[in-house]
Order: sequence, then C-alpha cells, then structure tokens
Amino acid sequence: MILTIMTQLQLELTSWAKELQSLPMLDTVFTFLMRYLLLLLAAVIVVRSAISLLRFRRQPEIWAWVTLPTGDRLPVTHWENIIGRGKRCDIQVEYPTISRTHAVLTRYDDGSWTIGDAGSKGGVMVNGQEITVAALEFGDVFTLGGVEFTLVPITQEQEIEQAERRSEQTYFVQPGLSLGFLTLFQIFLMVSLVLHKDVSHAPTIFGTFFGLIATQWGLFWLQKLAHRKGYDLEVLAFFLTTLGFSIIASSTPAELPKQLFALWLGLAVFLVVGWSLRDLERAKLVRYFATGAGLLLLTGNLVFGTEINGAKNWIYIGSLSFQPSELVKICFIFAGTSTLDRLVSKRNIVLFLLYSGAICLCLALMNDFGTALVFFVAFLVICYLRSGDFATLSLICAGTGFAGVLVLRFRPYILNRFSAWGHVWENALTTGYQQTRAMMCIAAGGLLGLGAGNGWLRYVAASDTDLVFAFIAEELGLLMALFSVLSVVCICAFIVRSAPVGRSCFHTIGACAAGTILLMQMLLNVFGTIDFLPLTGVTFPFVSNGGSSMLSSWGLLAFIKACDTRQNASFAIRLPGQRR
Repeated sequence: MILTIMTQLQLELTSWAKELQSLPMLDTVFTFLMRYLLLLLAAVIVVRSAISLLRFRRQPEIWAWVTLPTGDRLPVTHWENIIGRGKRCDIQVEYPTISRTHAVLTRYDDGSWTIGDAGSKGGVMVNGQEITVAALEFGDVFTLGGVEFTLVPITQEQEIEQAERRSEQTYFVQPGLSLGFLTLFQIFLMVSLVLHKDVSHAPTIFGTFFGLIATQWGLFWLQKLAHRKGYDLEVLAFFLTTLGFSIIASSTPAELPKQLFALWLGLAVFLVVGWSLRDLERAKLVRYFATGAGLLLLTGNLVFGTEINGAKNWIYIGSLSFQPSELVKICFIFAGTSTLDRLVSKRNIVLFLLYSGAICLCLALMNDFGTALVFFVAFLVICYLRSGDFATLSLICAGTGFAGVLVLRFRPYILNRFSAWGHVWENALTTGYQQTRAMMCIAAGGLLGLGAGNGWLRYVAASDTDLVFAFIAEELGLLMALFSVLSVVCICAFIVRSAPVGRSCFHTIGACAAGTILLMQMLLNVFGTIDFLPLTGVTFPFVSNGGSSMLSSWGLLAFIKACDTRQNASFAIRLPGQRR
C-alpha cells in the first residue's frame, strides 16, 4: 500500500515538473524574480537571527556572596570561581597570606557548593578543619591563608529581581516567524531547482527538501515543548544546510537522500551532546569516553584508511564511507574542556598537551594538514583559556613551526601540494585548475547569481565540497555566498558575547573551541577557493557535501548552545526545578 502511494506520488511530481518546464516564459520570469526574492529572504533570516543573538545585555548573574573579615561582600558570579590575589581571579582578595590562585569555589546543579585547595601555600580550612576538597554550606566559615570568609546566600528578593532582570535583558525575535521565512526560502529554492534539472530528479528534490522542512519544524516544536525560546542558532544552521542541499541538488541530486539522513544523524549527535552537557558530572564521564574514542578513531584511520587525493582520511565499510577526523573534532573539544578545579592542576594541562600532540601526529601521518591546522588553532584557543600563558603558547607555536620546516625538508612532496598557492593563473590547466575555474564562476555569477541549477562549476571536481563557496556564488550570487559567511561569523560573535557571563568554564571553553573550529573551516574553505590561502580540502560547515562533516557541524553547535545563558534559551541548561 505504502509502495503504491509512493509510486503514485513520484509520478505526480514528475508530471508536475514537466508541466512547469514546458512553460518557458514562467521559467524566465520565475528565475528573474527568484534572484531577488531569495536574496531578500536570506537577508531577513540572517539579520533577524543576528539581532536576537547579539542584542542581549551581558550582566553577570549573582549566585551567592563571600563575606570578608571587614564585613564587605564580594559577589559570586559564576558556578566555578577561583579565589586568590591574582588579577585573573574571579574573586580577588588582597591579603598577603593568600596565594595568587588559592582555592576553587564551585556550585553544582542542585544548588550545593564545594571548595577545594588549588595548590596554595597557606592551605584551606572549613569550620576549623584543614581540607583538600569539602562541601560548603551557607554560613560555613572557610579560611584561606589564615583569613576567614563566609559564604552567604542571596536573598529571595534579590533572586526574584535577578530573574526579572535576566528576562528583560534577553531579547528574542519570534523564532517561528524566522523559521517561516526560512521555509519560504526553501520552497522557492526547491521549485527553482526543479525548473532547471532533469524531471527524473524532481521527486528526489521535492522529497528531500520537504524532509528538511519537516525536520527543522520538528526540532522547533520539540524545543517548544521543552519550554525553550532560543532557536536562532538552529535557524542559521538550517539556513546553511539548505544552501548545501541546493548545491547537492544542482551537482549530484542522487546524493540528496544520503545528506538528509546525515542531517538526521547530526541532529541526534546535537541532542546527545547537549544532553551530556546538562549535568557537569555526566559531562566529566562523557569526556573520558570521548578522549579515548578520538584516539581510537584516528588510530583506526591510520590502519584501515583509504588514501584519496594524497590524504589517508577515509574509511570504507562496504558502500559506506566516513571521515574519522570530522568526528574527532567533537572528541577533541570534550578532551580540552574541563571544570575549573581540574584546570588549576598542571598535570591536567600536560595531559592535554600530550593528547593534542598525538592527534596532530596522526593527522600528519594521514597527510591531512588542513584538518591538522584546524585542530592546532583550536588547541591554542583551549590552551589560552585554560592557562592564559602567552609565553607558553609562543613556545608551542615556535616548536610547531620548526616541526613544519622539518616535515617539508624530509617529505618535500607535501610542499608540492601547495606549490600552486599564489600562482593558480600561471598553472590554470594543471595545479590551479580548480581555483581558476572557481574564481571565473564567482565572476560569472555576479552579485545575484545565474539561478539555482544553472551553474557550470558542478563539472569541476570537489565543487560541492572544497569549492562550495564558489558554487553558491555562481548560482545564487556573491551576496548569498557572503550571507553564508556572515552566518558563521554571527555564531562566533555570539560566543564572544556569551563567554564572559558563562556559568561554567566547561561550557565556555567548549563553545569557544567549537566556534574556533567552525570559523577556521569556513576561512580555509573560502580563502582556499579564491587563492588567498592554499586549497587544503577543508569543508564549509553545514554546507559542504558529506555526512561526516554534517555530523561534526551539528555536534559542534551543541557546545555553542550549551554556552547560551539567555533566559530559557538552551536545552543544555535545565530550567529551575527540573530533574536531571
């Protein structure tokens, strides 16, 4: 019965596509209108999301007070706080007997508190007993270097006032309306593609785009049922995904169902990672599992991987293939993030340095230097957030540069891969073929594009992955391609605004690292296409064709979502009174 209905529906869609294509005047008028209408809808989608993400006020939340011996009170504005004399401490106390980094004060999801010694010279005492880590109740006296402090709760009036102020500071555009504009964008784009493709592909294009529309609305209502208001990050992600589907429909329509299935898997990863980040104790357990999984994936890639275009970064299982390095990005962030009580331990930082070195070594052996560069920049961001030590980072960069020189000295064929950089027009028929064609297609598309399905770049290898920015510019216009770039920039700008008021450094470091990876991938992809940088084969997040890239992009977005402290915005933060 279902098979009969599907067959009949396919015939109806094919027939409708033939009727549309039989009207040349409709084709001409529709294509002309779409060039402007699609751009207008894209502008509305991106601008509305940007306003919602960047308009909120960044006023810290107060969770308790620390009373000084003088009677003065200092606010506790995070769930994890370093107490000490250092200028970078969350709670700075100017007493000579207190170390620069003396103790870590931590709040948990259930409202309980602990205090732990951060390797201080004077030690930590709670109610007169020396401790390493101990539970702390309101009213307890804790002593740092002989100086007594008291943890005091905020009053009920202060709590109510703070909740009201948090609601006033949070500004949401109506997410349902933004999703409505995105749906119109997808429908018009879908019809435009059908008009310019073989009618035999019409059922696939229609089915996949309607599946995309149903998926985004399903996630919206799922979060609506969970009483969540923030859907701006997801709207931008689905906008980028739509551009990716358009590129695939224009180049290889038969791969659309596979990409839709990858989207579903990516959303599953998005929800699972978000669920794990709701509870820091659970996140710690997942962190250990992810750390081991990252090494296991890359080791398996070295043993069982297949080399394509000089890089051994694919594993084939029958007709299926995936890139382990894409999934390792999620594992790498879990390994790099940590709670504050662990960050002050030098042993913890050294272990992360060794782990990062092992990851980059595996990628170097696989000849995947584009991805290695993405990991290295993310590593620098994580190291800075964990230590704040520029001197150490400078030594790391110098050592990495020296290692790069050695690699080029003993493996000169790697240098040949980048020999076309800056000279693509001199080698337009050989090593510069892809980039010269990509830049010609960008010029041919102009500001508004040739129309969905009308491009020529699809005949060039890797047009829907490495050259996807040029593909968008050719068919949908340079302005549309810039909107795709602006979407990623907007997500990263939101992270920059959210990080200072993040509740936990676990969430803050994870979001900053995830944003760094997304931004680096986008920059390497775009600048590699137009020859500002070597063409490294790095994908454009959410847009490039590939299931592994789609899974990775949505998994990274979960870390960013967990850092969203706007009122009732993130599913990764439990609402007051919710159970785990």
